[in-house]
Amino acid sequence: MRLRSIPNAKEMLPTFRNYIQDPRLFKDKWSSYFGNSNEIHLEIGSGKGEFIITLARNNPGINYIAVERCHTIALKFLRKIPESGLPNLAVTSLDADYLEEYLNEGEVSRLYLNFSDPWPKKKHAKRRLTSPRYLRIYERLLKDGGIIEFKTDNRPFFDYSLEQFGESAFEIIAVTYDLYNSDMLEGNVPTEYETRFHNMGTPINKLIARLDKSKIKKDEGVQE
Repeated sequence: MRLRSIPNAKEMLPTFRNYIQDPRLFKDKWSSYFGNSNEIHLEIGSGKGEFIITLARNNPGINYIAVERCHTIALKFLRKIPESGLPNLAVTSLDADYLEEYLNEGEVSRLYLNFSDPWPKKKHAKRRLTSPRYLRIYERLLKDGGIIEFKTDNRPFFDYSLEQFGESAFEIIAVTYDLYNSDMLEGNVPTEYETRFHNMGTPINKLIARLDKSKIKKDEGVQE
């Protein structure tokens, strides 16, 4: 189903207290923005926000940054946040390519990739959020021992991602091809897409990977 754009969505985003129009202004200053030095968890491609809003509500001692590049979807997301706001949640609408412009090396403790665009055509593989160029960015942003959680309904995309993680500095510590019939379901927070696909009977794939910075390849170019 094609998304219907909301006129002036971009202009409306700054009217919400949890929205940050230019997160680059907060590089080196996230503790000032959140009012504490709690660890930061990041979600790229937050959609309408059900997942990250639930986490922020349930974990007030963790700071969350949500990235959703589509202005219309980001607006739908922000409208779900209580009027009183969530002090531990920041929402921005920049592309993932700009992550390093507002986050320091080793600043993120956990990263979530939920139902990212699979970009199925081979010529578009470098756009996938689990492609080598993005994994190298995550290697820099995550602290040593930092975690990535990745979920998708797309099995070819998942298989591709498993291969890329296997060639990176991330160690896969848990994996399933059917989340709802696995021991990884405990504590799972579903996204809107996830609920829809699960109700249709589509298996949900998930992996959890841990960063080992000692395995980062410093001298080799990145293959896209």
